Amino acid sequence: MQSNIEIARAATPRPIVEVAEGLGIPREAVFNYGPYKAKVALPWLTGLDRPDGKLVLVTAISPTPAGEGKTTTTVGLGDALNRIGKRAVICLREPSLGPCFGMKGGAAGGGYAQVIPMEDINLHFTGDFAAIGSANNLLAAMIDNHIYWGNALGIDARRITWRRVLDMNDRALRQIVASLGGVANGFPREDGFDIAAASEVMAIFCLASDVEDLMVRLGRIVVARTHDRQPVTARDLSADGPMSVLLKDGLAPNLVQTLEGNPAFVHGGPFANIAHGCNSVVATRAALKLGDYAITEAGFGADLGAEKFFDIKCRMTGLRPDAAVVVATVRALKMHGGVARDDLATENVAAVQKGAVNLARHLKNVKRHRVPCVVAINRFAADTEAELREVEEAARAEGVAAVVCTHFADGSKGAEGLARQVVKLADSGDACFKPLYADDMALLDKVTLIATSLYGASEVVADKAIRDQLASFEAAGYGRFPVCIAKTQYSFSTDPSLKGAPSNHAVKIREVRLSAGAGFVVVICGEIMTMPGLPRHPAAEAIRLDAEGNVVGLF
Repeated sequence: MQSNIEIARAATPRPIVEVAEGLGIPREAVFNYGPYKAKVALPWLTGLDRPDGKLVLVTAISPTPAGEGKTTTTVGLGDALNRIGKRAVICLREPSLGPCFGMKGGAAGGGYAQVIPMEDINLHFTGDFAAIGSANNLLAAMIDNHIYWGNALGIDARRITWRRVLDMNDRALRQIVASLGGVANGFPREDGFDIAAASEVMAIFCLASDVEDLMVRLGRIVVARTHDRQPVTARDLSADGPMSVLLKDGLAPNLVQTLEGNPAFVHGGPFANIAHGCNSVVATRAALKLGDYAITEAGFGADLGAEKFFDIKCRMTGLRPDAAVVVATVRALKMHGGVARDDLATENVAAVQKGAVNLARHLKNVKRHRVPCVVAINRFAADTEAELREVEEAARAEGVAAVVCTHFADGSKGAEGLARQVVKLADSGDACFKPLYADDMALLDKVTLIATSLYGASEVVADKAIRDQLASFEAAGYGRFPVCIAKTQYSFSTDPSLKGAPSNHAVKIREVRLSAGAGFVVVICGEIMTMPGLPRHPAAEAIRLDAEGNVVGLF
């Protein structure tokens, strides 16, 4: 079988204006970035007065190096729904350059279930990430500039919480000292970088409903404290105006297509292990207005992306999911059952059975939010019938149907069964969505409920400084915010080596950060980093241009 990039390059895409016309979008509302990608004008989208379609979330078991294929399944499902005569629109996040050049690779799907132009989407695309990074770093520059020119606000340089960002994995920039080199360069202080996908500006970009809401949220960002501990906001620095100017064009959602010519919005890109992990609200709402079914995905396993989709995105926006798809693979469940990656090709039904506890817990967690779900078994060539039956039995034990899918190899044809099951669930009216916790719960109680009920933890450990900080957030009026837990994606615990469904572990809070503009509190647990590093052999080593100028090695 050809590689992902070879398959994508061999496709014959439709002009993007034709894809837009198929959704009823007039040409004057389409702003082309070349022939195959475009932004759709926000004023036209916000003016739509149509009933919403059904909202379907695609999530997954805890990821492993064996691969699960959540984005691939999202694309395959969207194509399959269109294949059976339904009007479906896909909503994905934009890939970050960090994983593309690091370990994970791109995020445009795979095989014959991809969005295209794959190379553009995985690289600079329409410049949204650059705009987000520029807006973030403009605010950082304005903080230091304000201090340099007299510090009229009385900012305590020791209590600046705003960090610079870069859309690349670079562990060397996690902690730095800035403004060295003498008086002309300002006042030296400790600083650091996060990856752009983890920034509050990214979260605001994805949660803002329109440009006006974007400006309000940017102004609320708390960047520092004064010497008498009063908050300093982006609005205090007059930074919200220029930041909104940098972001306003980017806020219009990006329209592309699948290999089969079906519409897909790819917009916004927060990670789910260190941020809220969902695509933009404007893209999701556009898909709901333009399609009978909006198929979206949230990052990593259901304990991270799905929980944040339910408890942050849906809570803030009033979105109500009608169904969920939990993606699993035999290979990944084997790894959760203790099988080494090199041994995955050998049949091992006992390991599948052992690892299926991971799937079972994710299914229970989705159902806690009162959303009906189905398991999509993303089939690999080496999977045996006995192993597949074991996954189906594990799902059935939780009262959930499982459908074997081959969309990676067969495109939409390979996900028809899944599409019909999703239609059945979404149209049933059985969804009675409810967030996990109430707004008025204490912040630490929200974290504890997530950890004990979804992660299987016995306790949450937070030292006095963390507890005092959470109490100060509540005293300042932020107690009703949801919590955005940052932890390893590889385990329900904070230890990435604990596979399956570990129980009775402790979740230790290392740090908390207020995201006043985004509207949540980030709770950093375990050893997770908001600026990832590159692996020993990053994907970048194999990416190059060939003699004809084509990209080689991107996957």
